[in-house]
Amino acid sequence: MDELTQLRELRADAPVPDRAALAPGRALLTDAIAGRSRRTRRLRADWRIASLGAAAAITAAALIATQVVDTSAPRHGHLAARAHDPDLSSPAAALNEAADDLTRRKTPVEPRSDQWVYLREIGGTVTDRVRAGSSIRTDPSVPQAMDRSDPHKPHETWLKYGGEAEAKKRTPDLVYRPYSPRRLHRIATGLPQDPQKLLAELRRAFPADAGHRLAGETTDEHNYRAVFTLLDQSYAIPPHALARVYTALATVKDVKVTDHLVRDASGREVIAVTRESSWMNSRQEIFIDPRTYAYAGFKEVVTKEHQAWYDGTRYPGDVIGDLARTGTSVVDADGQKP
Repeated sequence: MDELTQLRELRADAPVPDRAALAPGRALLTDAIAGRSRRTRRLRADWRIASLGAAAAITAAALIATQVVDTSAPRHGHLAARAHDPDLSSPAAALNEAADDLTRRKTPVEPRSDQWVYLREIGGTVTDRVRAGSSIRTDPSVPQAMDRSDPHKPHETWLKYGGEAEAKKRTPDLVYRPYSPRRLHRIATGLPQDPQKLLAELRRAFPADAGHRLAGETTDEHNYRAVFTLLDQSYAIPPHALARVYTALATVKDVKVTDHLVRDASGREVIAVTRESSWMNSRQEIFIDPRTYAYAGFKEVVTKEHQAWYDGTRYPGDVIGDLARTGTSVVDADGQKP
């Protein structure tokens, strides 16, 4: 016999209560249940309110944290805002990375001989740094280069693409250009794959006595200058040819790359491939656009005090040249802007 059976038999003779007797107890029980439900609903409502408050607090904290991070984040257009930064751990790493990217690009259509190359540049070269008290005076026979200007006053140059007859003349920007843009295009596309053979070809194309340069530079100095001259005087070297040039530049002795992006004369962030020249007592810097890997300009800084025949005394830190190429295009007429 189980416990429930014993319980039923304990008072089997007791009378069954009627509804009237049970009504007061039922009312108390119903009121009690109703009150607990109201408290439960209040608790649930309070929990929802607390949850919403916590969520709002978390969201606000996240927004504040985001604003704090954005304050130090680079602005639009800066390299750090992109998904991939260039490898600046060494010249070979930076230049070979650029070469790999360029080899995957299509070669654009070459301009017609009767078209013109438009160059837009900011900055210039310094030719008036004569110091007070210096015994060396500026040579008036040396033409004054463009003044250092702001981005609102660019220096513009037009070069006839097929202007072979005009190639030997100094252009209005005071740069000695031994070749027309079309001839430079031919030189670049004809460069060999082997880095040392490529550098030898550039040394022949841009000899030691070209322009205002004097004989006496070393082979490595000549290699660096020849690469720079090709980059600076070309309108746009085809991607595959430019890749070979960068690969060769990485092999030049004492070439370095700055381990962070630097600012050019226009304020852009650029890759700086540098080399110090004991012959010139200066450091030359070739600027490369970190997005397109196109040539972006140059800078030359004095590293040792010396006398310049047309410029007086130069001191370490003096900037001899600082030029940013901010635009290149092909137009149909001299003076026409893109």
